[in-house]
Amino acid sequence: MGAKYLHTMIRVKDLDRAIGFFRLLGLDETRRHDSDAGRFTLVFMAPPDQSECPVELTFNWDGDDGLPSDSRHFGHLAYEVDDIYALCHKLQENGVVINRPPRDGHMAFVRTPDNQSIELLQKGKALPPQEPWASMENTGHW
Repeated sequence: MGAKYLHTMIRVKDLDRAIGFFRLLGLDETRRHDSDAGRFTLVFMAPPDQSECPVELTFNWDGDDGLPSDSRHFGHLAYEVDDIYALCHKLQENGVVINRPPRDGHMAFVRTPDNQSIELLQKGKALPPQEPWASMENTGHW
């Protein structure tokens, strides 16, 4: 008997801002649970055709002093995208820093508003190198 993948959970400090970031990636809210007793909200977001593979955004109403300032130990979430250049352009236009630009037309890294690392992978073969990405330097870490 094997295990079945359910979701990836990440804690967020600003639920609306986190939802906005994942909408930029093309994810939709698939369900939400508010717990008055536990004083938290869970929002599940997934690509439109993959509701079985959500990310769970956990928002504690009273804050979360235990949230690390750098969530690098978390690892990352990875998403396959149709056009890595177009998505990175859209993210950049909306104020998201491209930490590892898609210089190779295949892979990029960005961070959520709560500092979690997101890997973007081009669907199929890598796109031909393209400016401004081909000569763009890394910013920060991922």
